[in-house]
Amino acid sequence: MTMPDTEFRVPVRRLVALTIPAAVVGVVTSVTLVGLSALAGVIDGWLWDDLSAVFGLDRDSPLWIVVILTLTGLLVGLVVRFVPGHAGPDPATAGLVEAPLKIGVVPGLALAMVLMLAGGVSLGPENPIMGINAALLVWFGGRYLKKIDVPLWVILSTAGTLGAMFGTPLAAALMLTEIDPGDRRIPIWDRMFGPLVAATTGALTTMQLSPELSFDIGLPDYVTTSLGDMGLAIVLSVAAAAIGVVAAYAFTPLHRFVHRLRNPVVLLTLGGLALGLLGAAAGPITLFKGLDQMKQLQGLMATTTGLGFLTYALVKLAALLLASSVGFRGGRIFPATFAGAALGFAVHGFWPSVDITLAVGATTVGVLVAATRSGWLGLLLVIVMLPDRELFIPMLLATLAAWLVVTNRPELRAKDLETTPPPAPGDTTAPVVEDAAISPAPDGQPPEPEGTPRPA
Repeated sequence: MTMPDTEFRVPVRRLVALTIPAAVVGVVTSVTLVGLSALAGVIDGWLWDDLSAVFGLDRDSPLWIVVILTLTGLLVGLVVRFVPGHAGPDPATAGLVEAPLKIGVVPGLALAMVLMLAGGVSLGPENPIMGINAALLVWFGGRYLKKIDVPLWVILSTAGTLGAMFGTPLAAALMLTEIDPGDRRIPIWDRMFGPLVAATTGALTTMQLSPELSFDIGLPDYVTTSLGDMGLAIVLSVAAAAIGVVAAYAFTPLHRFVHRLRNPVVLLTLGGLALGLLGAAAGPITLFKGLDQMKQLQGLMATTTGLGFLTYALVKLAALLLASSVGFRGGRIFPATFAGAALGFAVHGFWPSVDITLAVGATTVGVLVAATRSGWLGLLLVIVMLPDRELFIPMLLATLAAWLVVTNRPELRAKDLETTPPPAPGDTTAPVVEDAAISPAPDGQPPEPEGTPRPA
């Protein structure tokens, strides 16, 4: 018996019509990210270099670290308390892709993100910038391009921001295959055409505006592929994933404990003080989002023991949990990546015979799989950190092994203080994206991209 043909195809003209809006989205998402990051960099230099010199202190002095982190907590607390929109919802309970925020939230969220990045808080820009870009594009599209619906704006914004943030459209391509938006009867390349255009233009724009952006941490090439190394990569990734799972279990209790203090100004000021004390104790390398700091780890190998690198990793994880729990507006991917890399340096410090590149790759994959619940994202970040094709097979095995550890375990995301439960562990489908792509037309007619512009 012949099965009915349930696959729908999208007319080429509809995909072509989506190209220009998607490309514009990629450019906008990159400009927003690069612009806010540049502003944070200017404030960073003024706070940590110029202002410290006024008081006769070095930017890395323990006293200055405590002062700046505490001040940052106070300023972000004032933004959260008094700026309209309160700088968005609690970031500790949010995933990377959420429902679009109201446009009135954007100024406060952008200000809170810039202060957080400049002040040395151990969080990255990923969650706030995803929310900012989605809110801006949904607001603009709702006013001026109403033929493109809200879910499609969100998925285009998500793809463009991922491409811009990681400097490659592969980040969006791989992560969107996990979300798999739209009607499953439509070929995946038809559904992902517009998002990949946005991701590509986002990555290209970032490359032009920030040519210095690189995730490569400068480790030597991995030249030996053996069964022993495969087994070692699996063991290291499993151990690192287990550490990530422990952090995930600790997240919700810590979040609920600190939120007994209801005043965000007091809570964030005390949180900044605690982060300052952690940074003063462990050193400035444990501050900020962690991308630049990862590149400094290799230079510390001559003077830092395995125990020292392990301390960096654990302090970074603790700072991540604390910063997110008290309400700093930031993401968890970048600091988790630093923690994973530091664990690899710790392994090599304890056992110098272990290849440093293999160790860093395996432990980073383990932590990232636990933190993001995305095997593709963990694998991708390791490949851009350690651009060596010989690593792909052991890193893929390490990813699969780590996934066995984290599956059915809580993700690195605090449960909401309200009664609404978060998505079940392992559920990577974001409801806002589910209907975001191309749907079939009624009555069996050829489908069209939902809300795409109709050419005359």
